[in-house]
Amino acid sequence: MKGSILIGIAVILLAFGGQALWADEPQGGPKEGKGYGEHGGGGMKGHHGGAGHFMRHLLMHQKEIGLSEEQVGKIKALQLELDKTRIRTEAEIQVAERELHELVRDDKSDLAAIEAKLRQGAELEVGLHLTAVKTRRAAMALLTPEQREKEKAEHEKMMKKRGEHQMGEKKSMEPGMGQGMKPGAERMDPAH
Repeated sequence: MKGSILIGIAVILLAFGGQALWADEPQGGPKEGKGYGEHGGGGMKGHHGGAGHFMRHLLMHQKEIGLSEEQVGKIKALQLELDKTRIRTEAEIQVAERELHELVRDDKSDLAAIEAKLRQGAELEVGLHLTAVKTRRAAMALLTPEQREKEKAEHEKMMKKRGEHQMGEKKSMEPGMGQGMKPGAERMDPAH
C-alpha cells in the first residue's frame, strides 16, 4: 500500500514537473503580467511571496516611493542574489525530477530511493520558497515607514488600474459583441 502511494505521488509530481515552486520568473519571463505577489501558473508555482515582482515594483516606482540611491543599490543586489539562487535551484529541481522519472520508469527501483528523490525535490522547493520570503522581507526592511505607505499607495493604484483594464476586457466579451468590439459599437451583419 505504501509503495502504491509513493508511486502515485511520483506520477503526480512528474505530471506537474514543469509546475514546480520557483522563487520568481525573470523579468520578461512567463510570469510577467501576472499579479502582484502570489499569482502565477498552476500548481504551487508563483506562491512565493512575489519577492522578484515586489522588488521590480519598488524599482519601477522608486521616485514615487522616494528611494535613495543606496536603497536602490541594495534592492538590486537582493534581486540579483534571488535570481542567481532561483536559477541554480530550478536547475537542481529539474535534475531531481529527471532522476525521479528514471527511478519511476524502472520497475526494479527501490521505493526508498524513489521516496528519497521525492523528498529531495520537495526540500529544494521549500528552500526556494523560504529564500524568496526572506528576500522580500529584507527588501521591505530597507524601506522607512513613510516609504512603506507610499509603496502601498502605488500598489493600490496599480491594482485599481488593473481592475479597470480587466473590467474593460470582460465588457468587450459580452454576448453579441464581436472579438475586440467595444460596448456600444454596432455589429456588422455579414449578409449585407
